[in-house]
Amino acid sequence: MAEELKREQEAEPTTTPGAPGEVTMEKIVSLCKRRGLIFPSSEIYGGLGSTWDYGPLGVELKNNVKAAWWQTVVYGRDDMEGLDAAILMHPRVWEASGHVECFNDPMVDCKECKKRFRADDIAGQKCPECGGELTEARQFNLMFRTHAGPVEESASVVYLRPETAQGIFVNFDNVRQSMRQKLPFGIAQIGKAFRNEITPGNFTFRTREFEQMEIEFFVKPGEDEKWFDYWVEERLGWYHRYGIRPERLRLRPHGPQELAHYARACVDVEYLFPMGWSELEGIANRTDYDLRRHSEFAKKDLSYFDEEEKRRYFPYVIEPSAGADRATLAFLMDAYREDVIAGRPRAYLAFHPALAPVKVAILPLLRNRPEVVAMARNIHAGLRKRWKTIYNDTAGIGRLYRRQDEIGTPFCITVDVQSLDDGQVTVRWRDTTAQDRIAADHIPMYLAERLEAE
Repeated sequence: MAEELKREQEAEPTTTPGAPGEVTMEKIVSLCKRRGLIFPSSEIYGGLGSTWDYGPLGVELKNNVKAAWWQTVVYGRDDMEGLDAAILMHPRVWEASGHVECFNDPMVDCKECKKRFRADDIAGQKCPECGGELTEARQFNLMFRTHAGPVEESASVVYLRPETAQGIFVNFDNVRQSMRQKLPFGIAQIGKAFRNEITPGNFTFRTREFEQMEIEFFVKPGEDEKWFDYWVEERLGWYHRYGIRPERLRLRPHGPQELAHYARACVDVEYLFPMGWSELEGIANRTDYDLRRHSEFAKKDLSYFDEEEKRRYFPYVIEPSAGADRATLAFLMDAYREDVIAGRPRAYLAFHPALAPVKVAILPLLRNRPEVVAMARNIHAGLRKRWKTIYNDTAGIGRLYRRQDEIGTPFCITVDVQSLDDGQVTVRWRDTTAQDRIAADHIPMYLAERLEAE
């Protein structure tokens, strides 16, 4: 073990340029590219603005974020059902929802440099890039249009959905009847959405293609304020439980001028990103607007008959709507740490174990000893049936530790010559670099207690 510590002290530094301890977007983007988390999309062709591909470790991280959300809001409750609605929907859906008429942003163009901006982001009358003259503001619909069928004609126009919520509303009766649910109950969905943003940016924070994690929770009118307050606290607490530091989260109620025309109230969960406080999730009281509108446009009664009160009404809806990409970015940025081990800088990701892309790395100390390698590979074969694991013998142990730290792997297991005699291995914890010597056959229990604890 002393030899391992010595080699770790001699490992190469892994911090990126910038002020020590400061979390910048540049550091995160660099780490993501270098370690296989997130790549620019279509990079070999020069890329496509504000589109990103999740690499081998990034897809694990994002899937873990979505799985943690699903575990909490669906598996952990009796009053929630899951759904996966289609991206393409009948065009009348978007007329009923108001998106065709109202889903617009004001847009201006610079007459000199030809760049385009949201009018409400411009403080003065001049282009923020070159100082040139701007055009008059005009409304720009954010929905992507496409055509269904072989002929591009008006009758075949469809839209890539700008939100997942409408797929839930149009399936309200289907889910309620098939699952025999009574109010209050919710429908949860994770899925892709598309918005033709005028000014996307800040890495994966604002993109034209993104993934939502949405709940529509249907309640009795008059009980909506109680459930709204409940979901605000529940959703804020979820981010705390999975490791985001409380001081980097806040609740921001919407003012009267910000509220959507259908909303009674809305609160944003905001995270302190490098560009400032920005929305991570919104919780809205949508009243009964959506079910009423779809009942009107589809000519189908979506009201609810209350057996206890013997009356029919349209449920109110509380909507916690989170971005899977934004949540992944927030967990990534909040987990980033820099410290100094034996005089050498180290960067690591202090992920909650449930979110870590890789749970365990198995590292043979001597790759030229067949018996050591065989034991390490046997351990790896057993653990990978339960967790995402990595086997690596491509460098010295110090460098291997630092690589795993930088991708947030909670535990590293090393097998050495002594392991052949006593059947024990060394387990190293990422955050403190502390090490335990345990019996190899106790590894599954040891890890389960630390990786699967609530």
